[in-house]
Order: sequence, then C-alpha cells, then structure tokens
Amino acid sequence: MSTTEAPPKPTPSELEMLRLLWQLGPATARQVHEAATATRPDMGYANVLRLLQVMHAKGLLARDESARAHIYAPAQPQDSLQTSLIKELIHKAFAGSGKELVLAALRGGHVSKKEREEIQELLKREE
Repeated sequence: MSTTEAPPKPTPSELEMLRLLWQLGPATARQVHEAATATRPDMGYANVLRLLQVMHAKGLLARDESARAHIYAPAQPQDSLQTSLIKELIHKAFAGSGKELVLAALRGGHVSKKEREEIQELLKREE
C-alpha cells in the first residue's frame, strides 16, 4: 500500500477483529479466537484464522511469521483508522459537517451522561 493510497475499509467482522487486537496487542490466531469467543461463543477457530489471513492480505494486519504460530497486529493505530472512518462517515452521511455528526450522536442517545461531562471538559480546555 502506498502512502497516498487510503487504507482499506474494514468490514464489520474485520473491525471486530481489529478491536480485539487493539485490546490484546500482537496475538496469535488462537489468542484472538479465545478473546472473540468471550462475546461470540459461536465463532470457530477456522473462521477467525481465515479472517485474520484475509485481513493480512488486504493490508489491515501485519503478520510476524518468525515463530510457528504467526503473530498478528493491526497495521494502523486505532486512532488513525477511526479518524479515517469518521472522515468518510462525515463526508457521506453528514455532507461534510462534523457538527452534524456530533449533534446526531448527542440527540440520538448515543452519549452517556459521563461521556457528555467528559466532552464538556474537553471543550472547556480547548477554549
């Protein structure tokens, strides 16, 4: 992937694997599978392994092949990928307005009272 090329957009299942790897740190397919079954007991090891391999081929994951059990890690930091996905969402769903995205989240009940307080503190610090 070149530096000017946008990173590939993960599918919902791939995003779930990325969230697990951001929490775990670099991990084997078995470790990712164990973490995944905590919330999705129906997820089979072969499915996790196949998904990790596809994600590596797409450039979403880096893979260390120096040991028998390959170690997978996100190719991008969490905040970098989230920023890219947010930019795309703002452009597509909110006509490029970050304010509209924030207002929709606040109106839609997607922000807890504690999160609102944290946002208010952040805004105060920015002033």
